[in-house]
Amino acid sequence: MLLQSLIGGLIIGAGVSLLLLGRGQIAGISGIFGNTITGDFGQGRWRLAFLVGFLLSPVVALPFTHQWVSANIDLNAPGLVIAGLLVGVGTQIGSGCTSGHGVCGLGNLSTRSLVATVTFMLVAAITVFIVRHVAGA
Repeated sequence: MLLQSLIGGLIIGAGVSLLLLGRGQIAGISGIFGNTITGDFGQGRWRLAFLVGFLLSPVVALPFTHQWVSANIDLNAPGLVIAGLLVGVGTQIGSGCTSGHGVCGLGNLSTRSLVATVTFMLVAAITVFIVRHVAGA
């Protein structure tokens, strides 16, 4: 598991670096996705290519890992819609998502991204504590 995490991190770092050095673009998923939805695919449709690669990555990884990526989310459809809307609103308020701030912004030594990433992590820790110890889930 440690080796897989290391390899995954190296691949993410390489992809983010290539996009920044090659196109001068930040690999923040919320910005890339948001711009694609509004029809701005970028010069050469790079945003669309990025999202297709993002979605196909489990298929590419399958021959190497011999297991399909899975997630177990215990939430009904309305809950998922509400959660998705909250994430979307949060990325707009925070001027980016965890990938944009945590991976790209910290790599560029951005103070704003440092504050955002620390905020993400604190809120996540508080949420886990409340769900597990206060709400009893």
